[in-house]
Amino acid sequence: MTLELASRPEPRHAPLDLVGVLRAEREGLTLSQKLLSDMVLADVGAVLRMSIVDLANQAEVSPPTVTRFCRRLGCDSYAEFKLRLAQSNFVGQRYNLPQRGPDTIDDIAHVVADGIHGAVNDVVRHLDAGAMERAAEAIAAADYVVAFGSGGSSSMIASETEARLFRLGIKVSCSIDHQAQMMRAAGAPVGTVLVAYSLSGNNLPLARALAAGGDNGLTRIVVTRSKSPVAAQADILIPVDREENPDIVRPTPGRYAFLAILDILSQSVATKLGGAAVASMRRIKHQLVLNRDLDDGQPLGD
Repeated sequence: MTLELASRPEPRHAPLDLVGVLRAEREGLTLSQKLLSDMVLADVGAVLRMSIVDLANQAEVSPPTVTRFCRRLGCDSYAEFKLRLAQSNFVGQRYNLPQRGPDTIDDIAHVVADGIHGAVNDVVRHLDAGAMERAAEAIAAADYVVAFGSGGSSSMIASETEARLFRLGIKVSCSIDHQAQMMRAAGAPVGTVLVAYSLSGNNLPLARALAAGGDNGLTRIVVTRSKSPVAAQADILIPVDREENPDIVRPTPGRYAFLAILDILSQSVATKLGGAAVASMRRIKHQLVLNRDLDDGQPLGD
């Protein structure tokens, strides 16, 4: 897998997002070009079925005007324009549709809460207890733990992993930078355990860093979608397979699924460590009580 990942070619540039360009640059277009732009944005599918003559007639402009419109958008021809438009329409189709969802605070609050509950309950229903047990044993026995995650939610979970585990007296750090992940995976000493997170499973730089860790003989615990490039690099895979909600403006509840996994894992590790973990937490709580609030009932942190 290491060679396959290393030899995969990187795209030299991303395809032009014509829909995004049209929306961003509409005010800078001529009157005729604005008419064409509005037609495209109103019904991309219909425009893709039109010839240059059809589009010109519909917009009541000449075919040369359509050609100049295409060139204004960086396309050499109408054919290239339609190709780029089809690519733009395919990628992120949900973002081109009118939004349908709750619009009051009360309705939004209930929908968000339901999404969180659903994500956490789904984790519990489909939890791979065997994988969690092996992961907890590996972390409890590790000399050092490094948590990897990048791109938003995954980087937050990696940081939270450090926060959860240091309380138990475990030597742990996190990294959210791809190059640093690669270097740390390659240079980590024997006895290091890697814990990696990816909501999509398609984070190829993370997969490469994990491959480097495998070459270095490290144990790799991976929380991600099964049958993905990142999952393929796992020694212990904790799968989280879920479909995203079509409401694009709602923050993904997937991160709560990952937080639930982490909380289950960290308590399992603490249980295995027993008195050593409790002693570390007591030392931390002692300092917090003395220096923060004199309240033993507050969380072990803030």
